[in-house]
Amino acid sequence: ELSKDVSIVNEDANEWLQDRCRNYDWKKNRAVLFLDPYGMQVSWNTIEAIAETKAIDLWILFPLGVAVNRLLRRDALISLAVRKRLNFIFGSTDWYQAFYQKTRKENLFGEDEVTIKNCNFGSIAEYFVNRLLSIFPGVAPKPLPLRNSKGNPLYLLCFAAANARGAKTAIKIAQEILK
Repeated sequence: ELSKDVSIVNEDANEWLQDRCRNYDWKKNRAVLFLDPYGMQVSWNTIEAIAETKAIDLWILFPLGVAVNRLLRRDALISLAVRKRLNFIFGSTDWYQAFYQKTRKENLFGEDEVTIKNCNFGSIAEYFVNRLLSIFPGVAPKPLPLRNSKGNPLYLLCFAAANARGAKTAIKIAQEILK
């Protein structure tokens, strides 16, 4: 049983959360989890484990501008290491097709087919919300962008409800908080 006392656990958060989600009886318990990563440390596997409990509602700060948008190069020349990191947080490789498109560009010798970035903060946010919707029964449709002093989004505060019966009410309350 979960202790009513606060515990400090010095472990990899992804490993600890996945273990706790998969090896605890969530049929009689509910929880709300707030994930505030420093950057891109939360794996999609962790988010899936949380959703699979059907008992943990999730608030997560998604690193929209502070990390993801910066890694999506305009010229689409993304290193293997960066691709792996984006696969890690999105849990899929289809982000590439969502954020890039092939186009024809004229040069001195005619036309070339090039791949260019075809996304912005809004489309990246929409993609992440749709990824959450693929595993949670409910997700607040309008997450809150947390902006820097110049108005650029750094993080995206998202909410996902894991319990199907309570999802509608939880989303309604969360969306009010996110206004």
